[in-house]
This record gives sequence, C-alpha cells and structure tokens, in this order.
Amino acid sequence: MQKHIPKHIHEIAQKLEDKDFEVFVVGGSVRDLLLGKLPKDWDLTTDALPVDVMELFPDGKSNNDFGTVLLPIRNEQGVSEEIVEITTYRSEQGYTDRRHPDVIQFEKDLELDLARRDFTVNAMALRVIHESEIVDIFGGQKDVNKKIVRAVGEPTDRFKEDALRMLRAVRFSCQLGFEIEPKTERAILKMAGTIKFVSTERIREELIKILESDHPYEGIMSLHRLKLLNYILPELERGLGVMQNHHHVYDIFKHNVLSLKYCPSKDWRVRLAALLHDVGKVQVKRIINGEATFYNHEYVSAKIAQKICKRLKFSLKDEDKVVALVKNHMFYYNVGEVTASSVRRLLVKTGKENLQDLIHVRIADRLGSGVKKGKPYKLRHLEYMLEKVQHDPVSVKDLKLNGDELMQYLDIKPSPKIGQIFDVMLAEVIEDPELNTKEQLLKRSKELNEINLEDLRRKAKEAIEEKRVEDDNELKKDFHVN
Repeated sequence: MQKHIPKHIHEIAQKLEDKDFEVFVVGGSVRDLLLGKLPKDWDLTTDALPVDVMELFPDGKSNNDFGTVLLPIRNEQGVSEEIVEITTYRSEQGYTDRRHPDVIQFEKDLELDLARRDFTVNAMALRVIHESEIVDIFGGQKDVNKKIVRAVGEPTDRFKEDALRMLRAVRFSCQLGFEIEPKTERAILKMAGTIKFVSTERIREELIKILESDHPYEGIMSLHRLKLLNYILPELERGLGVMQNHHHVYDIFKHNVLSLKYCPSKDWRVRLAALLHDVGKVQVKRIINGEATFYNHEYVSAKIAQKICKRLKFSLKDEDKVVALVKNHMFYYNVGEVTASSVRRLLVKTGKENLQDLIHVRIADRLGSGVKKGKPYKLRHLEYMLEKVQHDPVSVKDLKLNGDELMQYLDIKPSPKIGQIFDVMLAEVIEDPELNTKEQLLKRSKELNEINLEDLRRKAKEAIEEKRVEDDNELKKDFHVN
C-alpha cells in the first residue's frame, strides 16, 4: 500500500518522525487503501501536540480544542489544492449533548485514540515510514474483507456518544456496498429516537451522501428499516399501505422508493425529486366511481418537497431545483401532437436546464410503477426535439433586443410597460423564432407601445398562458404511466 501514499504525505510524516514523533495515516484513508481505492482525503494522527505540529508546519491552522492542525498542500503557484488534517492522539469523555465530547484529553498511546472512533473499518492506522504496518486492534481488516460496518466496542455506547453515527453507519453501507453488522443494527433500532439531538445540517449532509452513493435505494430502505426515516422524511412513510389505481402495482411509499432506485441520474437533487415526486398523493387521494384518483398531486407534492427542503436547510438553489422537478414531473408530451413551438413552451414552463432531469424523473416514475420500458418512443422523440430546438429563444434574454435598446428606440423611461412589451414579444417569438430579429422586434415594440397598459398587460398574460393551458389540459388523462 505504501506506493499509493502520495509524496507529500511521506514528506509530512518524515518531518514528524525526524523529531522522534509517531505518525500514522488513520481512519477512512486506511480503509480505502485496503479496498484498493485512492483516498479522497488524507488524515494523519500523531503523538505530537498541536504546538509541536505548528512549529514544524507554520503554514498550518490549529484547532486546539480537538487537537487538529489543518495543513494546506500548495502547488507551484502557491495555491492550496488539498488540506491534510494532522490530529494529536486523544481520548474523549462525556457526551452530554449526544454529539460532542465534554472532555478531550491528549494522549501518547495510539490505541486510546483508535478506541474513540466510530466503526472498526475506520479505526485502523497505517505507519507511513519504515515498515508500513497496520495497527488494527478492533478487527477492521477482517470487517473490510467481510464487507461489514460494525461499531467499535459496544454499539449502544458509540451511539450514545454521537447519535449522528447511526446515519453514518447507513451512509457507509451505501457508499461501500457493505452490510451493517446485526448487533450494530439492533443498537440503532434501540437508539433511533436520539437522532433528534443531531443538527439539521448534519442530517442533511448525511442524506445527500446517501443519495449520491451507488446504493441510494438501499440507503433509504435501511433508514426505514432502522426506524430513522420517520425522523428525517416522515412525509415519505405516510405512503405506506396507501394503494394507488390500476396503473400501479405498489403502494405510494414503495413506488416512491423504487422510483429512486431506477432514477438514471446521479445528481442527488434529481434522485431526491424522484423519491418525493408522488409524496403528495396521500393527501389528494379520492375514490371516484370505484377508481382512485390523484388530481393535482404534483402541486401538493411540490409543496411538501419545498417544506422538506426548508426543514433540512437546503440551499435555495437546491430547493428550487428539487421543487421544480417535482412540480413539473407530470409534463404532457405526445408525439402525434408535438410541434417545435410546444417543446419551446415546455422549456419555458420547466426551465431549459431542468428538462433532461425531468425526463430522468419520468423514467424513474415509470420504472417505479412496474413498467418494463423506462424510455418509450415518445420520450426518445422528446429528446430528439430538444436537440432540435436547443438554440431557439425561450426567455427574454434570448431575444435579439435588450432593454436599453428598446427604451432608446421608443424614447421611454424604465417602467412596467417595458416588461409587458417583452412578454408579448417573447410569446410570439416562441411560436415563430424567425420573428427574433432586431428589426422585427423594434417594429413590433412600436406597435405594442401604442396599446393601453392594462390592455397590454392582459395581452401579455394571454399570450403566455393560452398555449400553456392547451398543453396542460391533457394532464387529466393520467398520462404519466403510459
């Protein structure tokens, strides 16, 4: 494994050992090396105190509360490309808040440091210099070979110390393709309620990592089985046992999680949208003539998705993405009725940047409903049409005329009327892109400027909405599983 350790890690270790300090690569870095993977981050542990480390590496930044020095690794231009964490051996005592140790004590014994760690696969240390021996007192190598996530020592004690570790167990199992060891699972089931002591931000980050992993479906099902999901996404579990109509063979919960499983996108936001796309069906379910209906469920699902995103404190950008995908996942598209202008209107409605992701949500929806073919001809045709119209104007910024040019030509000052003129011209250009020339837009703007503001506002609204209504009317046909 030594040949996989970068030169700068050897150089750091050599400096410490030259001063008679011990130094080891520790934690996930060792686990990844054993798995034949190149670690993304390199963590070192040493018996040197932070002040000793800072003396050797004055470019580092010290956090003496936890004994960690953050050392930037710079390229030839002096730009930091990586941060190496160098942490003093330590033991920890007392976890009043179920998250952070009350007392941290620096140690000279590596085994005391390894004993405070969460799982055996993360509690190994590798000597960088000399023999490159692995210190493994908890059986981490054996568990790596058996593909097991097992808590160090007594699992209940580890989760009492830090409730986040329960989510980390699920996350590691998803990322590594490992099983959680039965005793560790039983401890999570027993301690699941203590997840409430963990900050929303930390829960969010673990959920994102689960969704980004190679096994997101297995991760969500593990959270469900271990009674953690009800504390994180309770809205999802409300679909348990709620059956759908004849198009669906699964209840709402299973349909949603299977949609996640079959989502072709690796973007965690698209995967989350697939997971939540039908979460509102529980609220809108009605029985009409003996048949279950879910009218407007996409809008209710979008509101629920937004509530979840706000609760988990996602960024506004990520929230907007997830909500837009859920809200528009029922978009109507039929090959026999499609025109280039209808595809452009669809781009206006969904956002050009979202439509391919919406197709992925649609594929996930179909496969999660038990349909064997995820991408029928109509979706393949839509992708063809998207390619065809990708450079066509679908927003005001695509018009060959800007606001300054319009105001100068009409000799008017900034006002709401300018926006209304642009709205009307955009609606017309979406129908016929050949109108998108400066000469024709200036001519049309002059005509529109003569119209009363209220009439213009009405005309702009009608121009934008008229065709959208036509496109949306077909939604009532429950197209989304056809």
